[in-house]
Amino acid sequence: MTLEKVNNPNELKQLSVKELPNLSQDIRDEIITTVSNNGGHLGSSLGAVELAIALHYVFDAPKDKIIWDVGHQAYAHKLLTERKDRFHTIRKPDGLSGFVNRFESKYDPIGTGHSSTSISAGLGMAVGRDLKGAVNNVISVIGDGSMSAGMAFEAMNNAGSIGSRFIVILNDNEMSISPPVGALSAHLSRIISSKSFVTLRQMAIDVASYLPKSLEEMARRAESHAKGMVTGGTLFEEMGFYYIGPIDGHNFDHLIPILKNIKDTKLEGPILIHAITKKGKGYEFAENKPSKYHGVSKFEVETGNFIKKENSKPTFTSAFSQAICEAGELDPSVVAITAAMPSGTGLSEFSEKFPKRFFDVGIAEQHAVTFGAGLALEKIKPFVAIYSSFLQRAYDQVMHDVALQCLPVRFAIDRAGFVGDDGATHHGIFDLPLLLNLPNMVVMAPSDQDELIKMVATQMTITDMPSAIRYPRGEGVLEKTTSYGQTIPFGKAKIVNMGEKVAVLSLGNRLKDALKAKDEIFEKYGINITVVDARFAKPFDADLVKELAKNHEALITVEEGVNGGFGSLIGSFLINNGLLDDGLKFRSIFIPDVFYDNDTADNQCKKAGIDSVGIANTVSNVLNLKQRLDVING
Repeated sequence: MTLEKVNNPNELKQLSVKELPNLSQDIRDEIITTVSNNGGHLGSSLGAVELAIALHYVFDAPKDKIIWDVGHQAYAHKLLTERKDRFHTIRKPDGLSGFVNRFESKYDPIGTGHSSTSISAGLGMAVGRDLKGAVNNVISVIGDGSMSAGMAFEAMNNAGSIGSRFIVILNDNEMSISPPVGALSAHLSRIISSKSFVTLRQMAIDVASYLPKSLEEMARRAESHAKGMVTGGTLFEEMGFYYIGPIDGHNFDHLIPILKNIKDTKLEGPILIHAITKKGKGYEFAENKPSKYHGVSKFEVETGNFIKKENSKPTFTSAFSQAICEAGELDPSVVAITAAMPSGTGLSEFSEKFPKRFFDVGIAEQHAVTFGAGLALEKIKPFVAIYSSFLQRAYDQVMHDVALQCLPVRFAIDRAGFVGDDGATHHGIFDLPLLLNLPNMVVMAPSDQDELIKMVATQMTITDMPSAIRYPRGEGVLEKTTSYGQTIPFGKAKIVNMGEKVAVLSLGNRLKDALKAKDEIFEKYGINITVVDARFAKPFDADLVKELAKNHEALITVEEGVNGGFGSLIGSFLINNGLLDDGLKFRSIFIPDVFYDNDTADNQCKKAGIDSVGIANTVSNVLNLKQRLDVING
């Protein structure tokens, strides 16, 4: 295996160009084998193998900074940068991150996980280099999907005006913005990137600078448009980039000479190299169905079939999918919006049933939210389905365009809480403090799949303000789900077990652990505690909270989110209403002030102390049960 010879970029440079295709195959085999066992992002990384090899073959990382947008296309990069021996641990507890991580390797200049950040970060590093007087290359690798985000174009616009030397590789794997690729295009790209062409072009620019301003501008635009007509890069040229491409991103005879030309030239300003790649390349199933094999669970390499857990239960996402499809059948004004995540958010079936009422706006969360606001103004009933971690990107729009306007936009917030192996960039643990502090916002959290379906039906009845449901990744607790239609009482919690001494108010899927803690406390101490399914974080059931405060020694809240959320609301309510004045004890269980790396979601909950053991310990401590037991046994 050629890969056996390569542990770092210096060893890669010892190979001949003729050996690189064999290295590509070895890397693809390693990626396919590892991802089939661990799950992960398959298609994007398979499509970027030659790009990763060529970049490390030509440039000098870590002195030269290579920034991978999102990071899910960087598996080959990891294998080439001193992480080959640990690659089998990717996304595992204490293993490699599924994305790039600056705390993991000197070859990762900045951590990523969310899309469209690489150009901004790269530009900042390039300007910082110039301010220090250093000499090195900065390269941002970004996919065409990430280029749909406004942040990428904001950065490109700024890069063109600043003028620092800086390289962007556009990894175009969907041909959505690409003219045809072929020998002529590759030949032209080699010419355009060569020293002689760059020198000739600079001479023309220098001559034009002596012309009157109006003629100089005309000459500049004529040069840009003439080159753009040949190469297809007029848009990027207009933004101030020197455009090269499109080129075959899998052909080393194209990649290596062009990258060397760019490295060796003294060309100033931002440069964009447009490389065409095939998502999933080298694995037939991923090539034929790239969306299906973008992010995958464990699968059989020979058949491409995903390995399902035995006796698996319906996921919260599938329950939402069922509910919104049934809502859409009953009400033709229901529409669904996603920001490039139709499958992940459970909207694929809705998109097939109601294609004219389904809107995938691309990686544009800010636009998705305000687009929903506009629909709501026209009496349409929009559902914005979005991951919790990505909703963070649109917080101002949620506040300014939805909550402040009091518009009935309905948010379906998937991946709320810990997400397990995707790690710190993807945990949905910050949405509660963000949303609960907004006036006019209703926030619900289901304890199981049926509750989620009922909450979607409840959202349909909320027509004078925005509402949000937050729910976790993965399976629920129920074996099967109910049909759509039944609602839940607005702002009312549900007593699941009426007991004594301590009342635990659980928000969302922490209920199963609260009930398990109840059983542990009863078995160990003989005390039957009260357990409540809060259902609503806002407005919470104030009447029930007052009643519980009168009849219990202590109240405990538990949520799968950080401080400042549900527990903070309840605590403030108890204080302001004098409910703690007569000795009532209050404790709030939430996720500590820590970023949690990739692990299983169960382990993350355990480490955070929000699992059944953490709840039981809090109950025990607030009642001094261990001390009481010691006295009894003593």
